[in-house]
Amino acid sequence: MKHTVIKKERLSQKASSIQPSGIRRFFDLASKMDNIISLGVGEPDFVTPWNVREASISSLERGFTAYTANAGLPELRQAISHYMEQRYRVHYNPEEEILVTVGASEAIDIGMRAILDPGDEVIIVEPTFVSYAPLVTLAGGVPIPVGTNAENHFEVNPADIEKVITEKTKAIMICYPNNPTGASLNRRKLEQIAAIIQKHNLLVFSDEIYSELSYDDEHTCFSELPDMKEQTIVINGFSKAFAMTGWRLGFVLAPPDLLQAMLKIHQYSLMCAPTMAQYGALEALLHGMEDVEKMKLSYQQRRNYFVKTANEIGLPCHKPSGAFYAFPSIKHTGLSSEAFAEKLLLEERVAVVPGAVFGEGGEGHIRCSYATSLKNLEEALNRIGRFLKKHDWQKRT
Repeated sequence: MKHTVIKKERLSQKASSIQPSGIRRFFDLASKMDNIISLGVGEPDFVTPWNVREASISSLERGFTAYTANAGLPELRQAISHYMEQRYRVHYNPEEEILVTVGASEAIDIGMRAILDPGDEVIIVEPTFVSYAPLVTLAGGVPIPVGTNAENHFEVNPADIEKVITEKTKAIMICYPNNPTGASLNRRKLEQIAAIIQKHNLLVFSDEIYSELSYDDEHTCFSELPDMKEQTIVINGFSKAFAMTGWRLGFVLAPPDLLQAMLKIHQYSLMCAPTMAQYGALEALLHGMEDVEKMKLSYQQRRNYFVKTANEIGLPCHKPSGAFYAFPSIKHTGLSSEAFAEKLLLEERVAVVPGAVFGEGGEGHIRCSYATSLKNLEEALNRIGRFLKKHDWQKRT
């Protein structure tokens, strides 16, 4: 007797609906080509400072290879608490309000899973980092985009946020300084957003991973705004400012009830962040700020060079306030951002990221990381200028 085999879908609808990262496609394509200059990688070109590496090596030599507390090394959480108090005048209890995570990405993931029920909406200011919307979707939520534009230097209009708030809205996701635009938000603009959050009793995810790389204005931590600490989940980490991307170490700051929910998910999924990385991060916070300032100055010099030269060769580019990305416009070429990036890669061996991968509002732009040497930037811009001239795409200003 034959049995009927019922074929079942092997993948969940959520997993099937998520698209692969648009950034990775261009990295994979570029990796197979010679003589490439990459302006696509979103990480520092500096090596992690030696004293940080040495602290991690020392922890291994001393045999500190066991699990730490789920929330992270107590002394690292204490150092994070001190850093926040000294830098932003906001106190976080290291026992109840600080969690060390496996990169800032894990912090966002467990934060979304901790607060969202199926159908809850999260407003996401775009263009923005590629993982936000997928992480909302994977947590059962619904991402709701709010666009920005180059005319306003990619600074969000608070009124546009309020327009899309519904009874299902649970939180707002913001990132400043921003990846990919480099835009930031001053205290006045943040206070306007905070007033909307209070009015509608929402939560805010404030991704401040680039906070130390603010060039024109002092960074304002969202939770330091009046009455905002109880409604804010601050995401930060060591990857960008301390040149520690491969260490995969971040942290999240949140009120005790939210943090405890995130800690439970963290316990079951990852146990704790890597022990040796935590000792390195502790050294970075205690004795690494001088290195941060040196790297920041170098990025600022590169930013100034890139923006000035890009505009001179006919590639319109606003001046970013922070991070290490420029987001020039390619609208005048008539190509989509993906077509432009692919053509530039194939013809001139310069890798950039299409703006469309960062949300609908990113179309018509490309992301260029200036976290590379001035020599590489000079050659890349020479090639881009030649590319624009060849196709008669130089924007006259």
